Amino acid sequence: MYPDLSYIAHALFGTQPDNWLSILKTFGFFLAIAFIVSAVVFYHELKRKAKEGFYQPSTVSVTEGKTASLAEILANAFVGLLMFGKGVYAYQNYDIFRHDPASVVFSTKLNWLAGLLGAAALGALTWWDAYRKRLEPPLTRDVKVWPHDRISEMTVWAAAGGIVGAKVFDLFDNWQSFLDDPVGSLTSGGGLAFFGGLVLGFIAVVSYIMRKGIPFWPTADAVAPSLTAGYGVGRIGCQLSGDGDWGIVNNAPKPEWMSFLPDWMWAFNYPHNVLNMVRTEPVHSISIENCTWDYCFQLSEPVYPTPFYEVLMMLVVFGILWGLRKRIPIPGMLFFIYLALIAAERFLIEKIRVNVVHDVLGMRLTQAEIISILLFLISIAGAVFVWQKHRKQQQASSAGTEE
Repeated sequence: MYPDLSYIAHALFGTQPDNWLSILKTFGFFLAIAFIVSAVVFYHELKRKAKEGFYQPSTVSVTEGKTASLAEILANAFVGLLMFGKGVYAYQNYDIFRHDPASVVFSTKLNWLAGLLGAAALGALTWWDAYRKRLEPPLTRDVKVWPHDRISEMTVWAAAGGIVGAKVFDLFDNWQSFLDDPVGSLTSGGGLAFFGGLVLGFIAVVSYIMRKGIPFWPTADAVAPSLTAGYGVGRIGCQLSGDGDWGIVNNAPKPEWMSFLPDWMWAFNYPHNVLNMVRTEPVHSISIENCTWDYCFQLSEPVYPTPFYEVLMMLVVFGILWGLRKRIPIPGMLFFIYLALIAAERFLIEKIRVNVVHDVLGMRLTQAEIISILLFLISIAGAVFVWQKHRKQQQASSAGTEE
């Protein structure tokens, strides 16, 4: 496993692990890549739909040559406070930061002198940059903005809502652990529930596009392939880091039809996993002999590598959505197909995945299974709704043509 990028560099180039690259955690790195991949696919689809006539640009007034406002100066000064204050603190406490960046980033820890100097520097730079570009009088002009021009803003909203939602849903699933250690639960790098990120990220983006007057159904169709691509990339990070999203114990012999594949694709003990625990349910973690690195534990029994399986399943789902995106004329239908596919995928993978189980109407289901059932029902109802809406529009259009 590769808990941080220093382990990846060691595997590729033979460098010593636990070097400065160790501050870049593998899971976080791939999470960032996942958002970038999602944004690229989303941008491509929004731009394609704009060419097909689904969108019209909005007119926005832009003023050039203004001096910086107090709010802009203070906002950048605050960024300088955090960047320089936490940067110098991380340098001074490098060993702590290297092992647990979240304990520094998501805390009040910082070097106040460096932070104040950084705030003053960025605040002054903000004022000076605007002052030297000033115009007398400032120039105001109207520009046309298409939905794909707002991709960076939508990505920020999706990221903020997604990360908060993923964390909140995970806390609900591990409520007792949260009560035992609230600060540790909130600041830990792990513990992210996909469906929580999907729900709140979706709500955040929908609230944004509604405020901007962007049509909902074409945008929902455009986002479906991008969510699939991002989730697949994120699961690569789960597999490479060994973040605990693995499956149940698998001591069964590898099937004959898989004989030509590496053993880890069937059962894996995740050596050097990022959890690095002495104990992790439902199997023990045991020490790796003669290991001098930071992450010297592996699972006592092999488990199903479910993140790897989800990467493969997301490739299939993405291929289906990508192939259908130009063939389905009903706005919104592709999005509900996406919901059905990810609901089925997650429900199936939960059968061999480690997770918290809840009693629901006499059935033992995980949080993801419960949400999968709900999403599948929503996908059916939604598909029927948009199909009937499209049919009525066609009938109305035909009637108007005959008249």
